[in-house]
Amino acid sequence: MNSSTENKTVLKIVDAKTFEPGELVNSLDAETLADAQLIVDAVREEGEPAIRRYARQFHERTDLQPLLIGRDEMEAAAKRVNPADVELLQRVAHRIGNFADAQLDCLEELEFPVPGGVAGHTIEPIGRVGCYAPAGRFALPSTVLMTVVPAMAAGCGRIILATPNPSDLMLATAAVAGADRVLAIGGAHAIAALAYGFDDFEKCDIIAGPGNRWVTAAKKIVNGDCGIDMLAGPSELVLVADESADPETVASDLLAQAEHDIDARPFLITTSRVVAEKVVDELVRQLDALPTAEIARQSLGNGAAIIAESIEDAIVICNDLAPEHLELHCADAEAIASEITNAGCVFIGHQSAEVFGDYGVGPNHTLPTSGTSRWSGGLSVFSFIRIRTYLQLDQAPDSLIKDTARLAELEGLIAHQRASLNRRI
Repeated sequence: MNSSTENKTVLKIVDAKTFEPGELVNSLDAETLADAQLIVDAVREEGEPAIRRYARQFHERTDLQPLLIGRDEMEAAAKRVNPADVELLQRVAHRIGNFADAQLDCLEELEFPVPGGVAGHTIEPIGRVGCYAPAGRFALPSTVLMTVVPAMAAGCGRIILATPNPSDLMLATAAVAGADRVLAIGGAHAIAALAYGFDDFEKCDIIAGPGNRWVTAAKKIVNGDCGIDMLAGPSELVLVADESADPETVASDLLAQAEHDIDARPFLITTSRVVAEKVVDELVRQLDALPTAEIARQSLGNGAAIIAESIEDAIVICNDLAPEHLELHCADAEAIASEITNAGCVFIGHQSAEVFGDYGVGPNHTLPTSGTSRWSGGLSVFSFIRIRTYLQLDQAPDSLIKDTARLAELEGLIAHQRASLNRRI
């Protein structure tokens, strides 16, 4: 099949010189933020009545249905699910948990000698965790596992899963993962409920998990009243391909991200226009047989196939984009990976499909989007712990007292100065 002008509209082909890196950054628009603010404010001020109102509006709960579902109902749902599927969930949970345990083992508590005593840190789990798992177009049991299992590995005291209209499969997954309760609503009102609490439901200390633009906007709004993991918005994939790449595989990986949501953003960066055109042809062919083609076709329109002059130029573009997912379909993928400074997760080589990351090979699939990988990493067991420092002095030495007193004097904080001088024997 030869690429036609019509086919190229599936994924536009652009020259790197005309591509603006900012095209990938999808800052939350003012309208979404304003809508989410109204919902968050209503839940914060009214509590359960507002939550019930939005639950009715979005067809999540009737007034007779409970907002919260306990362990007994989760476990009962697990018995209604195909046993083979429950075993699958258990295997994936085990892999995610093993990776989380290995990460946690990298950390150690610290005791360090300082003048007059010791200082150090302890590793403390966060007390109450709210995990969010989308269930709009698609219910995502994988996200239940990816959020709840690391919190369990961290030793968090209370784990609440929020997901709208939970099916037996989602409830079973919550049971396997170890959630204490399920909050059976979604969207901005679920984030607000987790952040501020309501009747007989205590607010959470941190909220983790991906979601649509309203969920992401709500997380941005409540941040500070509670913690959040990151702003994990619509899915992003940047795939770098050289002449060694297989167009069929590249196209299938782009579509795997494109089918998430109409706001998803799949990008191809390649040094070969021929590869780009073959990938576009493959996209057209595979879309014809894809049940989610309507969604995928729209999100492909958010992306582009970018023709770079060299792999070095492709690396520069990748680091400017700072994507959520980065796949490297290149002959020298490992060397290229070493040059990547900004990405949520890097998938190195033709076999390292991003979908394996989605479905629990170990690392988390909740990753920073919209360029935020420049300063943040993906969700992990580290998201659910705190490094708490301490200081224990048997006797402050005179040298420390003098330094502290003088520095306090330089800053004009005389009570600080006197507090240090009072430690003299």
